Amino acid sequence: MTLAEYLETRRAAVESALATILPAGAPAVIDAAMRYSLLAGGKRLRPILVLATAESVTGPAATRACDDALPAACAVEMIHTYSLVHDDLPAMDDDALRRGRPTSHVVHGEGLAILAGDGLQAEAFAVLARLPDTTDPIVMGRKLRTLRVIAEAAGAAGMVGGQAIDLAADPTHPRGDGTIPPPLAPAELTDMHARKTGALIRASVLAGAIMGGGDDQTVGALDRYAREIGLAFQIVDDILDVEGASADLGKTAGKDAAAGKPTYVSLYGLDGARARAGGCLRGAEAALADAGLSASHLRGIARWIVERRT
Repeated sequence: MTLAEYLETRRAAVESALATILPAGAPAVIDAAMRYSLLAGGKRLRPILVLATAESVTGPAATRACDDALPAACAVEMIHTYSLVHDDLPAMDDDALRRGRPTSHVVHGEGLAILAGDGLQAEAFAVLARLPDTTDPIVMGRKLRTLRVIAEAAGAAGMVGGQAIDLAADPTHPRGDGTIPPPLAPAELTDMHARKTGALIRASVLAGAIMGGGDDQTVGALDRYAREIGLAFQIVDDILDVEGASADLGKTAGKDAAAGKPTYVSLYGLDGARARAGGCLRGAEAALADAGLSASHLRGIARWIVERRT
């Protein structure tokens, strides 16, 4: 199976699972708002990483590993979607376009958009606790460990912390005393993105490795891989914010530059940013080699992240 075929097959599996993952019984108004954003498509990179990693560490039992990891894949995507819904709000990034269509608050209003994000986050952890439905102590132990990894990645020391740093440094959001925050230094920018973007990508890889039964050495190598591709993803996002078109990206292009936000391009230039992304790719490939997983689809996914145009 080529990488393109693999990505499409796993994306279809994720889409099918997401369509049935939300529970019955929610009021129609909030159910519709949650589904509007959750089922809007997109790359589905994070859930695909969960599945690809689970399969890569399992070998002959890849089908079972994929089944066991699918709930975690859905949970990660639900958390990612909630973060996008909230990030697009007027009080945050104030964006009107996401995944090629109007953002949640544009369609449903700010109040329902906030509640839809809240609902998706809560339901993600319900999924992690509920599925796979098993009494197998080994799988139950993996579920608990995976839940902790994802919760920590999504929380104040991870994604939410990164969003807070971003908001506090945004020159379009003056401080309470009316002053404009100073721009982030290069190390601060890297730290912010390691939390805001990288933490959930890292959790996706770790969740797959754990649900697939990877040993500690393999999980450690995959952690290094995940840190590299998480940084690469953000660097390429910054490049595409300059070079891409809104219709291709599915979101507003050029927004960070217009807001005066520091990016890898503004700090290092386009060539410097590309060189850094290339360095991340080499680091990711080295980590896979250490884990004996160079032949897995994870290597192709890393290259796709660096070479993507959307």
